Amino acid sequence: VYLETYGCQMNVNDTEIAWAILQKNGYTRTKDLGEADVILLVTCSVREKAEQAIWNRLRHLKALKARRQQARLPLRIGILGCMAERLKEEILHREKLVDIVAGPDAYRDLPRLLAVAESGQQAANVLLSLDETYADILPVQTSAGGTTAFVSIMRGCDNMCSYCIVPFTRGRERSRPIASILQEVRMLSDQGVKEVTLLGQNVNSFRDMSEVQFQSAAAPVLSRGFSTVYKAKPGGLRFAHLLDQVSRIDPEMRIRFTSPHPKDFPDEASVLQLIQERHNICKQLHLPAQSGSTRVLEAMRRGYTREAYLELVHHVRECIPGVSLSSDFIAGFCGETEEDHQQTVSLLQEVRYNVGFLFAYSMRQKTRAYHRLQDDVPADIKKRRLEELITVFRGEAARANEAMVGQSQLVLVEGPSKRSVSELCGRNDGNIKVIFPDAEIEDAAGCRALVRARPGDYVLVKVTSASSQTLKGVLLCRTTLSRSAACH
Repeated sequence: VYLETYGCQMNVNDTEIAWAILQKNGYTRTKDLGEADVILLVTCSVREKAEQAIWNRLRHLKALKARRQQARLPLRIGILGCMAERLKEEILHREKLVDIVAGPDAYRDLPRLLAVAESGQQAANVLLSLDETYADILPVQTSAGGTTAFVSIMRGCDNMCSYCIVPFTRGRERSRPIASILQEVRMLSDQGVKEVTLLGQNVNSFRDMSEVQFQSAAAPVLSRGFSTVYKAKPGGLRFAHLLDQVSRIDPEMRIRFTSPHPKDFPDEASVLQLIQERHNICKQLHLPAQSGSTRVLEAMRRGYTREAYLELVHHVRECIPGVSLSSDFIAGFCGETEEDHQQTVSLLQEVRYNVGFLFAYSMRQKTRAYHRLQDDVPADIKKRRLEELITVFRGEAARANEAMVGQSQLVLVEGPSKRSVSELCGRNDGNIKVIFPDAEIEDAAGCRALVRARPGDYVLVKVTSASSQTLKGVLLCRTTLSRSAACH
């Protein structure tokens, strides 16, 4: 089997789950397209561009499949994930190229679907489940160097933002039992993984209902200025409890999480407190804003105003000094005026994010916006507004990063830099890429011997220059997460 992944980090994790299931069923994995009997594409549907990449890839694979048929070496092609969920009929009927279609909740069914395909029939399963979490399947980690890993803690989303296809392609929110998450993180720690990111569409509405004694806990309360389209659900162990437990497993393992929803933070003061207190929970938060205009936020059904969002940002910065913030923005949403756009520009200037993910709006079928709103901002205006947002974001991020010049940053080494074999690359606590020379250094344990930094090592780097996306510096010494925290 040859696996190819498109889109978000959830899809990378889903690829590892699909591979774990296939491996148990006797499949071996190849990195060579030419020797594959089965090619599976794990797809994304969030934007039209992501889907277009898959259609283009299928055109390329059509020729490969035709050559294989002539040589009497059958090749099966499968589409997995969000695009499979959204476009099942179209995928199966277009050129009859695709043999199997499996939605995000159907990976356990892959061996059966492939067996059906072996007999020459097309096979599909896009049923969305209310309880499927793959809790009992430990993904086979395939991340670079084995230094970092992603652990899925929940699937689906209940927020129903008007622009978003996720609730329709990934289904409703359901959380994994905490016990199975802790088991996976312990296994990763034993394998030497040094950084784990907890993944979910909306991690801070996590709710583990597997233990009876916690099912009567009160529902969380939203703070002033935040609302939701669905009723808060009582019961269950919450995200703060999970974060507390995960961070205790290995003091030398960094913990991150993504993506939270701004509306679920106010009641979770304990989450912010944990980030501030625990040396191994990264002082970094992803706070997706999407727009800086209250009017547009209302049309998007985000559940907060510009003012409430800014109040949350100030609260976060008070609780966690030096926190690194990242965000998502959409340019040119339905009905967005030039004034709305300027408000997003000013939000970028006011908050000064360290990392940003910015895209032009792409209307998706099935969403509320598709049924209720007009995609009325012309493509050329979307493009111009997106470019303006990117320019402003980069200028502010460069200023935020320049403030670190002269400081020492604790960096987890990931491997060689892409641009030069004489340099190494890693990330600091704030998830910003740091590049530094691959040189001999002292070990902070005081063993006098000079050592070379390797992937998985923590090193101190003195920052000498900064851009909007990277920091550059010189190596000071090798250290540990605990020792570095004790020095600060």
